[in-house]
Amino acid sequence: MSFKILAVGEILWDLLPSGKQLGGAPANFAYHAHALGAEARVVSRVGNDPLGREILDRLRALGLPTDGVGVDATALTGTVSVELATDGQPRFTIHENVAWDRLVADEKSLAFAVHADAVCFGSLAQRSESSRGSIRKLVAATPTTALRVFDINLRQQFYSHEIVEESLRLANVLKFNDTELPVLAAMFGLGGGVREQLAALAQRFGLRAVALTRGAHGSLLLAGGAWSEHPGLTVKVADSVGAGDAFTAAMALGLLADHPLDGINRHANEVAAYVCSQPGATPPLLQSLRKPTI
Repeated sequence: MSFKILAVGEILWDLLPSGKQLGGAPANFAYHAHALGAEARVVSRVGNDPLGREILDRLRALGLPTDGVGVDATALTGTVSVELATDGQPRFTIHENVAWDRLVADEKSLAFAVHADAVCFGSLAQRSESSRGSIRKLVAATPTTALRVFDINLRQQFYSHEIVEESLRLANVLKFNDTELPVLAAMFGLGGGVREQLAALAQRFGLRAVALTRGAHGSLLLAGGAWSEHPGLTVKVADSVGAGDAFTAAMALGLLADHPLDGINRHANEVAAYVCSQPGATPPLLQSLRKPTI
């Protein structure tokens, strides 16, 4: 079964030391969902400039439709300067007042959202009021049965308690990483150990699933009162850009297919580990990874 997947938010160029790579968590998520067999599209905005036209060409080459990506007449296409630390982890400088800060929920995107099986959104693209309103309109348009995945992606100063809390109330799945957990714990006064904190978030916001990724140390999932812990996989890291988005895509499709939680966790780690072993956020996916072994 081919699920309809919508990703809403930033699309941009990651300016890596080795050159530019297509980036933005929603675009990465949409690509990996498509590579895993879903009908996926991204809703975003680019500038009327060479970088914007190149993004549209790249999306087409990746097999993704571009009708949800608007072209802004005045704002530039988004870019992010990326430096890689010695452990392969990215350090971002996200440039402001760019095209995806003016994201629009147009009729065609809303029509797709009404029939979507899952939508993924984050906090970064909500930094501007206009994009925030468009994102929430699109998420709210999805069916009540759809997965509404808040892949939080806290970046620099581009988030607030209000944005995070309102997004959690709109979502039914939360995905975040181990550097973001202490921020959320402080934000919402969460005590106890890691599992207690995840359970508290799930209960407070009525979440169907919570996923905590821990880099090389794997991930912890909570869904329907059940837990799954994966220790992670050892790979030679090229860079980790896009690995979390690949994890989110594999997890979302596994949840939609109602696969066993341990199988979902294992497959998501396998896909993420492979992306870590390749340069850039959207490497071609190995055929062996496209169907999970459950």
